[in-house]
Amino acid sequence: MTKTKSNFQVNDPKVINGWAMFDWANSAFSLTIAVAIFPAFFEAVTAREVSPWGFSMYNTTLFSLTVAVAYLLVAAISPILSGIADSSGRRMAFMRFFTTLGSVACMSLFFFDGDNIESGPMLTIGVVGFLVGTACFGGSLVFYNSYLPDIVTEDRYNRVSAKGFMYGYVGSVILLVVNLLVITFPHWFGMSEAGTLPVRVSFLTVGLWWIGFAQYAFARLPKDSDRPFDLKILSKGYQEFNKVWQQAKQLPNLKRFLLSFFFYSAGVQTVLALASLFAGLEMKMESDELIIVILLLQVLALVGAWVFAKVSDAIGNKAGLVVMLLLWTVVCVFGYFVDGKTQFYVMAAAVGLVMGGVQSQSRATYSKLLPPGVKDTTSFFSFYDVLEKAATALGSFSFALTGQLSGGLRVAVLVLAGFFLIGLVILLKVKIAHERV
Repeated sequence: MTKTKSNFQVNDPKVINGWAMFDWANSAFSLTIAVAIFPAFFEAVTAREVSPWGFSMYNTTLFSLTVAVAYLLVAAISPILSGIADSSGRRMAFMRFFTTLGSVACMSLFFFDGDNIESGPMLTIGVVGFLVGTACFGGSLVFYNSYLPDIVTEDRYNRVSAKGFMYGYVGSVILLVVNLLVITFPHWFGMSEAGTLPVRVSFLTVGLWWIGFAQYAFARLPKDSDRPFDLKILSKGYQEFNKVWQQAKQLPNLKRFLLSFFFYSAGVQTVLALASLFAGLEMKMESDELIIVILLLQVLALVGAWVFAKVSDAIGNKAGLVVMLLLWTVVCVFGYFVDGKTQFYVMAAAVGLVMGGVQSQSRATYSKLLPPGVKDTTSFFSFYDVLEKAATALGSFSFALTGQLSGGLRVAVLVLAGFFLIGLVILLKVKIAHERV
């Protein structure tokens, strides 16, 4: 182990474990709040037609728009946060801020309760709590990711990054299983089986889990420097963003891949964010059934990532992605016709298999297309991350608009199939060195 300028040990197991524990802490939000429980709960307790701040729309439209605004906000501020993370030396302070505010936003959802909510303060609690939590989750990750090159040497990047992912997966699944038990058997925990209390307790546990386990990370990670804060660093992230785009424009295959990635990510991320909403409205699934579906997705995503890694090794990254995008398109078309919970479980299993594969292989393919000898890979992957968040905003907005105009979510799923097809067509024009296709 060697010393850094901050006088802490590089490759120190205690620091690495502390870093990974932050993923354990905040992944509970992405699984329980953003995906598994809150979307369907929101649809269940609100009226079919709501009137937030004087605008009339379907409750599913409002939720989808909230997702879109949250990710658009994160995409817009991510370059600023990246500049702060790179230059200010005050990562810990900002990570604490986003963690604290995000946790409070989660816990505020405990008070989101009622029946057939149409408007007023209660609806505001649900919308604002979810929006702030989502934005803070994304904001905290910018600073969390920026610690990696400081705490380990380059030869350990992949291993330590994977460790953080696994900590996040295990931690979030443990809490989700606990919440499943509370929701399914509330009498075990002294709660009535009637009412919304068991579900709302799950929102409270996420906030406490996030802020509680984050303290372990804060205690182990390097402390902030005492450099003065310079307002000029706020523009650095946008300068780096523009620099990457200018380089990408000179590399046709990289530019085409990024454009393809943007469109099919609009489909992938929207399916992940709004699958519970579809299941609740169209399939009439209860919270405990939805949690089982999400757990199935998580397990199959890991299997799918491994399977498609083998497939891509055999036929090439591009061919592997083509296969997955075709499968995604079929899944979305099937979603339009799905009838009954058994068919939905089959569709969810298919989503799980291609979900892990498309995410892991997209990042691997992007790495292959980066300019030879590029040193500033952090800026390129920050660009990639912002593009993915902007795509999620586009997909969620399209989902909301189509759902509002059609009165249901089945046509909206077909629109997502269109995003996959556009991404597929553009991807077919991408050439990757040493691959036949």
